[in-house]
Amino acid sequence: MQDEAETSTARTKGEETPGGFFILPIMHGEMRARFNADFTNERYAELVRLANETERWPVDFRISETPIFLTREFTKEVTRAAEEIVAQVRTPQFARHAATAIPAGLEVPGETPHPIFLQVDFAICEQNGRLTPRLIELQGFPSLYAFQVFLLRCMRHAYPAIPADWHPFFSGLEEASYRELLRKLIVGDTEVENVVVLEIEPAKQNTRIDFACTETLLGVAPVSLTEVMRRGRELFYQRDGRELRIERIYNRVIFDELLRRPELSFGFNFQDEVDVIWVGHPNWYFRISKHSLPFLKTAHTSRAFFADEFPRGESLEQYVLKPLYSFAGLGVDLEPTGEKLATL
Repeated sequence: MQDEAETSTARTKGEETPGGFFILPIMHGEMRARFNADFTNERYAELVRLANETERWPVDFRISETPIFLTREFTKEVTRAAEEIVAQVRTPQFARHAATAIPAGLEVPGETPHPIFLQVDFAICEQNGRLTPRLIELQGFPSLYAFQVFLLRCMRHAYPAIPADWHPFFSGLEEASYRELLRKLIVGDTEVENVVVLEIEPAKQNTRIDFACTETLLGVAPVSLTEVMRRGRELFYQRDGRELRIERIYNRVIFDELLRRPELSFGFNFQDEVDVIWVGHPNWYFRISKHSLPFLKTAHTSRAFFADEFPRGESLEQYVLKPLYSFAGLGVDLEPTGEKLATL
């Protein structure tokens, strides 16, 4: 969470508080202490209960006991770091690299000139005695945008110590304007019943809470790829006993999973020419991904190589091995060896 008020001076060393949470230099010390003093296990249990019982699906991953209260200074630094990376993604040089990113046979027609969504994930690293953001993941694909609003509301109910002017939104947004931006991007001028959240069996996904929150927030229903019907260039789905045309797709289908589920039957293929607007065009999942990491060079990126280009003599102990197009941490090897690289 970031604040809109003046920030206090952060501590220069990590310090454990009575609540068991640490205050680090990137954290707003005054807000951290205030939250810790008010924290109880009962309040956390209430947060978990609200998160699991408010929507039609529960949360299938662990919810942290506490948000991180970032100082204004660190929030500005991580924002600048993200903007520098986005600037590199927009260069002609990057476009040439990205042109080779889509595996043969998986390109989807109707690509948009730029991605609608872009996730920039940072780790917090110590460098020259100070904490700094470092890029660990980049993806031209949406994240849990509606769940973010939902969780904030749950936190405000369970944790009254969080002031109203603290929130997780950037770029001058607050909850209402953030929600309106989501509506503009995902629904646009289309009738909401003609917009779908597309996923493979959404009720079975670990991210299903976000699909439920999206429907509550925007009225856009989650629809399984297995339930979509095609007639000519048009796509349809069933809702409340009616057949409705799909005009706009908020795409949440991960190609890696799609390829691992050959037993499933679909009413259309992503490579078909169909009359829909992709909100988050599938091609950007490949173009901006782990495939991008070797080409990004800023003060907040780390050295990255394709496996077949890894330098001779470089120590593998300082690296992790990641599949190019997997998701949710699948296939990540924290202990790569020369033998493992040789088998790829």
